[in-house]
Amino acid sequence: MARGAWAAVFLLLGSVVDPCSSQTYALNDKAGLGRVFDGIGGLSGGGATSRLLVNYAEPYRSQILDYLFKPNFGASLHILKVEIGGDSQTTDGTEPSHMHYESDENYFRGYEWWLMKEAKRRNPNVTLIGLPWAFPGWVGHGKNWPYDFPDITAAYVVNWILGAKQYHDLDIQYVGIWNERNFDSKYIKLLRYTLDKNGLEGVRIIASDNLWEPITLYLLLDPELGRAVDVIGAHYPGTTTVKEAVKTQKKLWSSEDYSTFNDEVGGGCWARILNQNYVNGNMTATISWNLVASYYEDLPFGRDGLMTAEEPWSGNYVVESPIWITAHTTQFTQPGWTYLQTVGHLAQGGSYVALTDGTGNLTVVIETMTHDHSVCIRPPLPPFNVTSQNATFQLQGSFASIKELQVWRSQFNFKTKKPSFFEKLTPLKLVDGSFTLNLAEDEVYTLTTITTGQKGSYPDPPPSARFPKVYKDNFDIRNPPFSEAPDFADQTGVFEYYINLTDPGPHVFTLRQVLTERPVTWAADADQTISVIGDYQWHDLTVTCDVFMESVKTGGVFIAARVDKGGQSIRSANGVFFWVFADGTYKVTNDLAGQTVLAEGQSGTRAYGWHTLSLTVKGQYALGQLNGYPLWKNAVVLTPKNGWAAIGTRSFELAQFDNFAVVAG
Repeated sequence: MARGAWAAVFLLLGSVVDPCSSQTYALNDKAGLGRVFDGIGGLSGGGATSRLLVNYAEPYRSQILDYLFKPNFGASLHILKVEIGGDSQTTDGTEPSHMHYESDENYFRGYEWWLMKEAKRRNPNVTLIGLPWAFPGWVGHGKNWPYDFPDITAAYVVNWILGAKQYHDLDIQYVGIWNERNFDSKYIKLLRYTLDKNGLEGVRIIASDNLWEPITLYLLLDPELGRAVDVIGAHYPGTTTVKEAVKTQKKLWSSEDYSTFNDEVGGGCWARILNQNYVNGNMTATISWNLVASYYEDLPFGRDGLMTAEEPWSGNYVVESPIWITAHTTQFTQPGWTYLQTVGHLAQGGSYVALTDGTGNLTVVIETMTHDHSVCIRPPLPPFNVTSQNATFQLQGSFASIKELQVWRSQFNFKTKKPSFFEKLTPLKLVDGSFTLNLAEDEVYTLTTITTGQKGSYPDPPPSARFPKVYKDNFDIRNPPFSEAPDFADQTGVFEYYINLTDPGPHVFTLRQVLTERPVTWAADADQTISVIGDYQWHDLTVTCDVFMESVKTGGVFIAARVDKGGQSIRSANGVFFWVFADGTYKVTNDLAGQTVLAEGQSGTRAYGWHTLSLTVKGQYALGQLNGYPLWKNAVVLTPKNGWAAIGTRSFELAQFDNFAVVAG
């Protein structure tokens, strides 16, 4: 090839390089292909990570969904994995179950049904996966373990899949099995049997949706288990697998990955693992926890989503770099494409993968992320080096006749702090099936025969704003679109809209805590129920709410301010908690557990009567009112200095709330 022709190729990419210094990589299908690609996805749940998304007004909510799911627009995700709500705290909040009690079935609770339908509306081919992180208490029959009665647990999960189809016309294609403690092969076999018995032979099982081992050893030793499991799913595998997993000949997925703050380093993490999960670990699907960071940022793992949508009150959202890094793969491939065998690492660091649809199309994705600019939250990343390099790719086999490739590039530009993501460059003319790139550090390239790629955009959303300082909700909605009230984030327990038909007065429409027993959970649910709301920076504020206890003598409810913890840390939450009890007493505590008492005394409160509580915290002092009259004052509050407002109950008990209001200073 003439030197002038090489120069023409390089100039199309904006750089002139010396081809003599290039390392050459063949892209060839002569010897066969690699594994079948299953897609890139996002995970809603585990837990309550999409909680605030549903409260966005239009058009902003639809715009966010378009960036996630609309083909050839943004992330164009192939997979949506959702939590099968289990009434339990599962990282950032509680998602409601379709069966709070054994005799209860409701397939309209929560927002995952809505989210799956929105994803399907944008991409009818999106793959749907369900996974239970936790279970209602009745499933465990008094134990914090769901597998002692595997037939009950299997029926519970299958009911969710059947309900998805019956009530929402959603076909769940995969169901995951996951637990923190150990592995239960008996349950997996029984789940397979229960699925088949209910006409769900097409629903595939992912196990153990946690670690490569011990599931791989069990699969190799137990043929019946091998027939039941279709996919081995690993969480945060660090781009590697184990040889026993490969021996099973099962699909290998990174069924939960990423979980990293979504700044540019987070985008670099995502770029590296999307390629190297296959290059190093033969994983054919990678699913991000989480889909969209749509929960209060001061909860655990704030902003660990592909994009950020945590301000429904303002309408503001941010399309973060992982959206465009995802597009480098998803807009130019589809599940069912196949990886080439000729994939691997670049000589000076970085990696490349190539996929084909089997009908002549080819997509090549290259990343050169450096170590410090691609660190994920877990596992620890061993040291490695990446430097600028020339890379020549020689198309062979059925790809040798390709004359032109579309070129898309992302440059993180950490030094200048002026990144450029998913930029369409001039198409690349190939000469003799070859092209050369001058690859700098921290770049992602896609070269493809697919011409439909697009960097979608909408006008800028409204500017970011704090949660309103004056907030009211009387819960008077006859047909609420979702079971949860806007902006409340349940941390233990489930608070749902309720129609109180026994009250002819002003409290017909209320918010009710509905759980009466502790769920089966791996996370640290509190012994009390609690739902938080508002601005974590609130310090001086007044919280007011009408409360109604439904447990005679043992009942108790609270309102709170300056709540400083949530998510998995909810048990140790501090703040100012104003409690009243059905035995006619009150208490003010500095903690949710009720151990540090600031004030206490007689209140005259009883169950089955409405009471109005008001809590004011200003500086280091707090005071409380009951039914408009002072009950206590001058309680000294040294810490915490700020936090959310909250409502809740003494235990897992029925109670109602109405006319909630906050005025913050």
